Amino acid sequence: MTTTEAGATSAEAPSEAPRDADGAETDHDRGIHGYHQQKDEHLKRLRRIEGQIRGLQRMVGEDVYCIDILTQVSASTKALQSFALQLLEEHLRHCVADAARKGGSEIDAKVEEATKAIGRLLRT
Repeated sequence: MTTTEAGATSAEAPSEAPRDADGAETDHDRGIHGYHQQKDEHLKRLRRIEGQIRGLQRMVGEDVYCIDILTQVSASTKALQSFALQLLEEHLRHCVADAARKGGSEIDAKVEEATKAIGRLLRT
């Protein structure tokens, strides 16, 4: 049995990584994700969001006015949503586009995966 990226198992024997239509190995085949090029920027952004969350803890600890805390909660939430949208865009441009180049059923799986991720983002 093999395990997919999503954690599902398959009885298929492991095969050589699918390649693009020309048979060339892609970044995705080598385990490089869509956000790889922006990794440092993403980490910087996440550290800034982490600082906002720590600021919320401090505000509660210092008995800051409720509305001021809620304003910061809103700003933190928007920052995370913005980060998620950027990551989703990179997933579509890299992982989904890579699956489309390869053809076959992989594109359907990637589109379904992205659709479910969008659904989770919309529920928050």
